[in-house]
Parts: sequence; C-alpha cells; structure tokens
Amino acid sequence: MPRVKYRDSDVDLMARMMRAEAEGEGKQGMLYVGNVIVNRVIADCLDFKNVRTVPQAIYQVQGGNYSFEAVQKGNVFYNRARSAEKRLAKQALDYWREHPGKYALWYFNPSGECPPTWYNQPLTGQYKQHCFYEPIGGTCDSVY
Repeated sequence: MPRVKYRDSDVDLMARMMRAEAEGEGKQGMLYVGNVIVNRVIADCLDFKNVRTVPQAIYQVQGGNYSFEAVQKGNVFYNRARSAEKRLAKQALDYWREHPGKYALWYFNPSGECPPTWYNQPLTGQYKQHCFYEPIGGTCDSVY
C-alpha cells in the first residue's frame, strides 16, 4: 500500500521536483527530497495541516514564497521527468524512508555548515549538501 494516494501526474511532478532539487546529489539525494514531499502530505501539523496531495506540497506557499526553491526559480519546469526519476518518485511515494530524511519536513542547502536548528526544528543529519530537519518531538506525531 502506498504511503500516500497519488496519480500518474503526481509521479511526473514529483520526479521533476526531485531532479530539479537534487540531481547533483544522485539517486539517494533525490529520494531524500521525495521523502520530504511525502512527509509533508502525511503530516497533519504545523504548516502542513491543509496539505494532502503531492501538488499541494510542491506548490505550497509559506511566508509569501513557494516552499521549494525549484518552484520559486521555475527550474522544476525546465526538464521533463525521465523514467529513472519516475521510478525514484514511485519508490518514495510507495515505501522509501531513510535517515536523515526519514521524518524530515524540511531541508535546505546552506552556504556553509548545517545549523543545529532551522526555524527552531532540530537537524537530523546531512546528505552531501542538503541539511534535513524534522519536527520537535510531540509537535507532529503524524509524520512519525
């Protein structure tokens, strides 16, 4: 059973997003990005109470900006989803979860070291250039 409900168009959109955000970090990096997207759909807390679909997670606006840099800059639309990225997107949608993104709701690529917190949320780890953050214990039990 998949982690969230999805359509073929969701797989395509998520694959393009994963590629735009983390192509330089390989398959593993793209899977971590996909995992954060799925976690945001699952989360029923914090900024994600009204996010229930892949497009809602990807196109969510927070603080007047899109949540993801690839949407802000438009590069999520530059490339078509290839079959390899579609397979990775399906993997994340269906079952894939690993540390440091296992419970993460946020990630970003800082210019230096990963800060120990980001918007008051604890660092769970780093994969190549991306830092991952999960909600403080007890604030978002639905993602665990």
